[in-house]
Amino acid sequence: MTAGERLRVALVGGPMYDHLYTMLDPAAVEVVIHADHPALNREVAALLAAGERLDVIATHSKYAPSQALWLHPLEGLVDTDALAPLAVDLCRFDDVLLCVPRLIDVRIMWSRHDSPPSTWQALADSDVVFGFPGRESGLFGTFFELVVGAGGRLFTDDGRPSIDSPAAVAAVQLLCRLAARARADVPDWHYDQVDAALLDGRVDAAGVWPGGWGRIRDSRAELQPHPYPAGEQRWVSYAGCHAWAIPRTCSNLPAATALVQLLVGHEANALDAQGGSVCAHVGAFAAVQPVNDTDRRRLAITAATIEQAMITYPPHPRFPDVEDAGWRAINAALLGRLSPAGAVAEMQRHAERILGAV
Repeated sequence: MTAGERLRVALVGGPMYDHLYTMLDPAAVEVVIHADHPALNREVAALLAAGERLDVIATHSKYAPSQALWLHPLEGLVDTDALAPLAVDLCRFDDVLLCVPRLIDVRIMWSRHDSPPSTWQALADSDVVFGFPGRESGLFGTFFELVVGAGGRLFTDDGRPSIDSPAAVAAVQLLCRLAARARADVPDWHYDQVDAALLDGRVDAAGVWPGGWGRIRDSRAELQPHPYPAGEQRWVSYAGCHAWAIPRTCSNLPAATALVQLLVGHEANALDAQGGSVCAHVGAFAAVQPVNDTDRRRLAITAATIEQAMITYPPHPRFPDVEDAGWRAINAALLGRLSPAGAVAEMQRHAERILGAV
């Protein structure tokens, strides 16, 4: 990298994230990738596997283990003292700090009903139209919540897949019931499409990430925040951290480190917090003042969810492959191409093949 050459960065895109990028100086930063998270992961993997230079990338605590061979350890390089310890810990894999946290994500429920059903079973038995992502990480994450909330699990303590279970079949059955009551295009929905459907009234309720508050606040939709639905055994919301990482292909480590330090600083985190996100910077989040009673309830419910209900996937280098096979099988069930039991059996087969190859 020659003097004056710009840092090459890869960014996650979408309404919850893009406001931060006004901080990036176009004279110093070249945006090589700007895409939703699944597409970002694929494009980053292709470039890094080919040895292409990337200097700073947006990643996620659940995906960083799959990128471990490509990432520069950040312990001692980036000052994390101002960041939430829980978030920093989620960014470690095998005791190595692979990335540093930007946001802590958990979903809460937003609804047009003052008293929506408080459990998944009651929600399925009601006439409430509930929107959820019908594809990719959002679908597999919702499945994860349903399984764990019912007392099940996807992996054993030693990391072997235990997906094929009555709890998993019941989870897919419930998702199919919810999808059948919603619109026919639910299997095509990603996070942003769920938020749009909630705002324009095509669904009555949905789980929303903290960063969705900005659009809700600025809309005319009459929505109220509520705790995410609980399972038969537990109240859970699957979670993780959006984060920043420096690949080993980086050719100017001091400049990349300085950029990451800027992005985890108070000013950047305050920008994220303005949009509703739970930023990892403790001071910046503590300074957030609710704009109204709805916002005050939102913040209280979100804080309680992080404290009491947050669950994360066990870190694994091949997790993205398991997630990819998993959501495709569930999506096929939503479309009527597989039975719930068939979808679960297919997920188990793929997971055994993927994890057995490690």
